[in-house]
Amino acid sequence: MADRRRQPYKPRRNDSSSSYSSHSDSIQSNIPKASNQIPNSSRISPSYKSTTSSSKTDDFSNRLDSNHYGDDDRDPPNLIGACPFMCPVEERERRERLRDLAVFERLHGNPAKTSPTLAVKKFCRTISSKDIKASDVRPVPVLEDTLNYLLDLLCSSGRPFDVVHDFIFDRTRSIRQDLSMQNIVTDQVICMYERMVKFHIISYHHLHRSSRTPNTASMFHLNLEQLMKVMTTLFSLYDVNRAAHSMSPNESEFFSLYLLLHLGPDNQVEPLSLWFRRIPSPVMESRAMRFARRILRYYRLGNYKRFICTTEEEASYLQYCIIEPYVNEVRMLALCCISYGGYKLQPYPLQHLSKLLMMKESDVEALSVDCALETSNDGTGKGLVSSKQAVINKTSKEHHKYYELVSSRIERRR
Repeated sequence: MADRRRQPYKPRRNDSSSSYSSHSDSIQSNIPKASNQIPNSSRISPSYKSTTSSSKTDDFSNRLDSNHYGDDDRDPPNLIGACPFMCPVEERERRERLRDLAVFERLHGNPAKTSPTLAVKKFCRTISSKDIKASDVRPVPVLEDTLNYLLDLLCSSGRPFDVVHDFIFDRTRSIRQDLSMQNIVTDQVICMYERMVKFHIISYHHLHRSSRTPNTASMFHLNLEQLMKVMTTLFSLYDVNRAAHSMSPNESEFFSLYLLLHLGPDNQVEPLSLWFRRIPSPVMESRAMRFARRILRYYRLGNYKRFICTTEEEASYLQYCIIEPYVNEVRMLALCCISYGGYKLQPYPLQHLSKLLMMKESDVEALSVDCALETSNDGTGKGLVSSKQAVINKTSKEHHKYYELVSSRIERRR
């Protein structure tokens, strides 16, 4: 990768934007840019509680990321980062000696040579407060530039997605680590967390579609785990910011994404009824949250027609990234219901099913086979054969082939 001649950090307002935002709705454009000079009032103590406005700062830093500090560090120090590069000089030199450089960090492909414009600070799982130096921590403007650089790689590297994801996954954790050490709440920091949530949701989408090897399955699990952590921190930042100033413009969108992640039973961290009680009324009444609640209701009631139609008509790209795996599950339910309730001597036309399920006719036939259902061709067209004993094949939920939702609206938004 060519050396981009990144200069050491000089305080300035960062008005640049990442091409990464083209993968999703431009929801960050309305966020006011914060000054790089962070006032003391924006620095928060390590405490936070979301249920009462009088204790908005109870246990905040513990919620940022449980892996940020070692077990012996209960009160990490507040500091202001002074590192002007994406990777501290000492770490960069040490990793050169150890030949510990990712493929994106190698200068001219040399595994033992890098530069300040390529090397990015790695995530450190165990770090002690007594070892933290200001020169090893990057200030917010440098972290924002680093995030821009990382997310640009997602679009421009040309390498396999799992390779790019693995690199960005680790380096964004390091960004969150540096942010948590400084305990800063500004619009600029909130925007950075929102963009990291987008990265993990797009990764969630790609990894769901990829072939299910043990490696990608592990990556999917870890990505989902970190997605939940980043969203928990983001909601903490929202609450602290709301108590001090006003509601952030993108809260409704990101709360709706969290709700949609609870469509499946595997992601139930707590009962949603308890979670809803902590959501501000303006968020609950927003269009994004109303959409997410309807999708959740249609899914749990098995209303496949409304689930698919509402998704096609209203889902944003990020919302669709989360919903897409459940679209196939709902389609399977629809095929089995129609097959069970149909007339045996008159197969249900696949042409009609393709419109109902918003998928190609050939895909309807392939999905029917996945569900162990029979199709026939009577000369006038292919149809789904009725069977009172039809049930979804037990292995069908474990097959991971996804059939596109036929929608020009969603395609245009990608």
